[in-house]
Amino acid sequence: MNHKFMRNLYMVPYAVWIVLFVIAPILLILYYSFFDIHGNFSLINYERFFTSVYLKLTLSSFWYAFLITLISLLIAYPTAYLLTKTKHKHLWLLLIIVPSWINLLLKAYAFIGIFGAYGAANNFLEWIGIGSRQLLFTDFSFIFVAVYIFIPFMILPIFNALNSLNASLLDAAEDLGASKWMSFVKVIFPLTLDGVKTGCQIVFIPALSLFMITRLIAGNRVITLGTAIEQHFLVTQDWGMGATIAVFLILIMFLIIRLTGFRKRGA
Repeated sequence: MNHKFMRNLYMVPYAVWIVLFVIAPILLILYYSFFDIHGNFSLINYERFFTSVYLKLTLSSFWYAFLITLISLLIAYPTAYLLTKTKHKHLWLLLIIVPSWINLLLKAYAFIGIFGAYGAANNFLEWIGIGSRQLLFTDFSFIFVAVYIFIPFMILPIFNALNSLNASLLDAAEDLGASKWMSFVKVIFPLTLDGVKTGCQIVFIPALSLFMITRLIAGNRVITLGTAIEQHFLVTQDWGMGATIAVFLILIMFLIIRLTGFRKRGA
């Protein structure tokens, strides 16, 4: 009885944190979504969201998030696989993760210098004879920087899944005559699919709501749901519409988590 009481007591700070910083903000966003720009109670914001402007914005956000996630996965999986084969794999993994500790704003400004007209990227293009190009404020620069930012979060869960893989299963597949490619398709990838799903969740969901690098790197050429929320709250002062977009963004995130969720084997 005393053990149960102490366990419930330890849960109090956690419950208070969840109520104050998760449930309360969501309810506040939901509350503001029912008011128009003049402060009147209305459903106009939900009607506006289903117009062509916001539907195209949502599809555009999904497209860019999909590209960022796909490119991150294509780079992260072979990288994580090679890391598991190296001698000092945890050291190399740490070196990959360390850049994620640097402030996002600092990294964004660093890439502004790299992709600028007189930056390192254009200097390299001139050196190999291609000539200077407009790299900053393009889709390429936006996706490149987004992938750079998110790729450590894709590598980590895949590395953990690969590192915990039972090597005897690969030996058994080899003894049964499976080629390296067949072993990967039939054994390695299916058994590390949980890590892939986790990495895709960690990358895709934040990529939907990017707003700072769309402004600094893409020069507002790329508009996402996160950018729209920022503009409605800070520029147009239409908090109701911004909150409505946020409501749908939260619903989309929960839906993605639900669709990409998984059960433990044997559960």
